[in-house]
Amino acid sequence: MKSKTLLLLVTIGLFSACKKQYNMSFDNSIVPPMAEKIPFQLKIHNDIRIDDYYWMRDRENPEVIDYLERENDYFKKMTAATAPFREELFEELRGRIKEQDESVPYFYNGYWYITRYEENLQYPIYIRKKDTLTAQDEILFDANEMAKGHDYFSIVGINVSPDNTKATFGIDTESRRKYTLYVKDLITGETLPTAIPNTTGGTAWASDNSHFFYVHKNPETLRSETIYRHNILAPSASDVKIFHEEDETFSVYVRESKSHEYIYISSYSTLTTEHQFIAADSPLDTFKTIQPRTRGLEYEISQYQDHFYILHNGDGATNYKISKTKISETEKEYWVDVLPYRPEVLLEDFEIFQDHWVITERSKGLTQLRIKSWDESEDYYLPVDGETYTLYGSYNPSFDTSLFRYGYTSLRTPNSIYEFDMATQSNTLLKQQEVMDADFDPANYVEKRIWATAQDGVQIPVSFIHHKNTSLTSETPFLLYAYGSYGSTINPSFSSTRLSLLNRGFAFGIAHIRGSEYMGRQWYEEGKMLKKKNTFTDFVDVSRFLIESGMTSANHLHALGGSAGGLLMGVVVNLAPELYRSVTAAVPFVDVVTTMLDESIPLTTSEYDEWGNPNDKEYYDYMLSYSPYDNVTAQKYPNMLITTGLHDSQVQYWEPAKWAAKLRSMKTDQNVLFLDTNMEAGHGGASGRFDALKETAKEYAFILQLEGKMN
Repeated sequence: MKSKTLLLLVTIGLFSACKKQYNMSFDNSIVPPMAEKIPFQLKIHNDIRIDDYYWMRDRENPEVIDYLERENDYFKKMTAATAPFREELFEELRGRIKEQDESVPYFYNGYWYITRYEENLQYPIYIRKKDTLTAQDEILFDANEMAKGHDYFSIVGINVSPDNTKATFGIDTESRRKYTLYVKDLITGETLPTAIPNTTGGTAWASDNSHFFYVHKNPETLRSETIYRHNILAPSASDVKIFHEEDETFSVYVRESKSHEYIYISSYSTLTTEHQFIAADSPLDTFKTIQPRTRGLEYEISQYQDHFYILHNGDGATNYKISKTKISETEKEYWVDVLPYRPEVLLEDFEIFQDHWVITERSKGLTQLRIKSWDESEDYYLPVDGETYTLYGSYNPSFDTSLFRYGYTSLRTPNSIYEFDMATQSNTLLKQQEVMDADFDPANYVEKRIWATAQDGVQIPVSFIHHKNTSLTSETPFLLYAYGSYGSTINPSFSSTRLSLLNRGFAFGIAHIRGSEYMGRQWYEEGKMLKKKNTFTDFVDVSRFLIESGMTSANHLHALGGSAGGLLMGVVVNLAPELYRSVTAAVPFVDVVTTMLDESIPLTTSEYDEWGNPNDKEYYDYMLSYSPYDNVTAQKYPNMLITTGLHDSQVQYWEPAKWAAKLRSMKTDQNVLFLDTNMEAGHGGASGRFDALKETAKEYAFILQLEGKMN
């Protein structure tokens, strides 16, 4: 990607010289769209709910599309005066990106692999080089060419055969995460006639270079449920069904071991996992189960020589421990601990090499990388500085090497890839994300971690950043973000786009609320099922803490969350709308009860262990007590921007659409409410890197306009 520094400097110069004036207020004379109310009765547990907007579920209904387009038109008209600023902001965001760029090359099986981006192009180009980095480029896939003619495009699961002559890959042009699987002949450059629809896009190659295994998705629920074996010399109609996951609360995936000696089929739910394996050189064999599923037992496996190493939570090891077992004796009764359980340390992952292994640990919210030699002569942690940061193992496909790649980033430190030599303990910075802004200096930003007290006395960590010239007062605009579900931890990482807020006087924070695993597995357990409300009250308590500490005020505090984080936004605006100037809810999961009662909707049955099963009255009552859509009431709400995608496969578009319609009909304030639907995209938004920046510019412009900082 070619530098846009000159363009950015010109833009900054225009800002300084012209001081363009934009309309800072929204035009309330424009009449918002009002959706028709068609009462629909929902009954269970002798409880009746009336849903006036249930009709929006029918995407084939022209009235549904008309409503979404009217909302889009309303948003466009209401923000028309700031459209030039949005465009300038987009160019500002784009200007920080090194458009002509490439990944750190990695070497595997005789080739160097590189992902490259070119100037003005939206998508990556995947290349490889034989033996040396000076060899001629071999283009595997140019996603820019492949994306032509498609409003949305995604390529995933590129997997090269052991003999380097074929590659499997998945394509999605609808944004429903249903990938059509293809095979490319890397010698001739031709794509084989194979086209397998409704897959995850991933594969596992057998050693014979002719067979691979893949996962088929249920076309209605999109659950990954069946494993097939394909022979590239035969039509896909002759594919052999290997395994079907009968339990609808489980999904499956297939992968190769790091040594490529074994192939694994893995079944997983929120609380339970099960793995099967065969030797990769015997693809026609029957898979053998490692440890039969036991509710509550989660385990992950890696192979080293004649043993499986197993990360698991058995025997009360809430934060996990690591055991090993012979490949010939895999059941739990044979497991022997090699890294015992420590209650204060969460074991997140481990990576195996010939002479060493690396364990990812989390203690007091911060990640550490622990390196151990197999002969037990070495056991130490990679040194790392920082009060709040992200530290992770990078892609390490090679087994026979002493080189371990890892990444480091923080709220002010661009993503950095290092290579650590475990034999010599020397460290090398391979690449740091370049920020194409002559004025950018990490030293100009202050990053900290603070602790807010929740209503039950628990201390909630908050990572935040601001420009050193920004004083934290009641007048400081503050954008607070959180997720808080599925045990997914949002680590503090760098964002070049976020600089557009920080440089305009904003502070940005991440509330590490319960429902993640930031403080260990128990942190997750305290924010799910019948304790889910801790997630929501934690965010509200952090918000109150920021206000009471004088770091911002309710007139300048803005909240942001997406997907399950959008559910969080939906709950907090019902609980404490007075705390926020604005709330942005991206692809929000807000119609909790109705969705979790509908087993035909993707992800529903597999998430009973996250939210509960509302067919059980106890869970029904609890979910109903917080479900954002069901708890909209006649009260004042903050300014709100709600986004969705028509083809969203995870949170169906009708959830945010219904929510927006109900909010509009019941709220008692004059604050703005926008529903912005991407009519071509799904859960992840636009697929191109520049189109994604336009969506960010739109969200930023919304809060910048409210703060009067469009300069």
